[in-house]
Amino acid sequence: MRVGMEATGYSRWFERLLAELGVEVWIGNAAKIKTKRVRKQKTDRNDAQLLLRLLLENNFPKIWVPSPENRDLRQLLWHRHRMVQMRTRIMNQLQALAMNEGRRKKRWSEAGRAQLEKIPLATWASRRRQDLLDLLDRMNPTIEELTAAIEQEAKKCPEVLRLMTHPGVGPLTALAFVLIIGSPERFPCGKQIGSYVGLIPSEDSSAGHQRLGHISKQGNALLRFLLGEAAQAAARCDADWRRRYVHLAMRRQRNIAKVAMARRLAVRLYWMWRNGWEYAQWAEFGSNAGQLATGHGVH
Repeated sequence: MRVGMEATGYSRWFERLLAELGVEVWIGNAAKIKTKRVRKQKTDRNDAQLLLRLLLENNFPKIWVPSPENRDLRQLLWHRHRMVQMRTRIMNQLQALAMNEGRRKKRWSEAGRAQLEKIPLATWASRRRQDLLDLLDRMNPTIEELTAAIEQEAKKCPEVLRLMTHPGVGPLTALAFVLIIGSPERFPCGKQIGSYVGLIPSEDSSAGHQRLGHISKQGNALLRFLLGEAAQAAARCDADWRRRYVHLAMRRQRNIAKVAMARRLAVRLYWMWRNGWEYAQWAEFGSNAGQLATGHGVH
């Protein structure tokens, strides 16, 4: 027995139930299924009939589905990411309290925190400061524990260790890239990586006029964020990446340069993974190594 369904959220319990019953489940690309709908009448019965017709015609747009272990590791990455975001919000609120009292620091060290605690505040403002500091003290050990767990999982995967040789790429970015991409054989070329992650511009061209908009953002938001952070870290620690980033920032804008460098990093990680290379080998040969070609038009 085979069951086809559109890709949607909050359906993992149903997938597990069908797997326990021995039913084969196919997950379909919702965007491609929508293009095959002829009538502009959308009901559950019509959608079910459309899915059934696509299955019978062997035209069902099946997508790759990660394994349960892969999905569980993704929860680890998301959990740490959300905890870091919550900690950032707490630190921003403490910064706002300090700025209202004429104190401003970008980073609160131990001495800075002691200075923050000595600021005279009113009753409820003091209560707010103390509660925020307590939350911060409870979140830091949790984030450190999650970071250590990610580092342990990264050491178990040779592909992740290989990607970590690239400047600016740490265990979190490398592990997320391997888990979300799944396998480099899924993509025939590096250009499709940028499209899969959502780092290419949306396009609405017609009649010879090319109209490019913002990036599509069709893909995993966590990986897209991590690639942007890793690309900026690479620009800070690697001279070649810094030169390329500054060149793009001068030609266009800084935000466009950041997106371009993130897309470039995604393509480079893809080729490193597919070719089994470390960063030193990539820097020596590049992505065209081993490919037959003719130079300067000479056969």
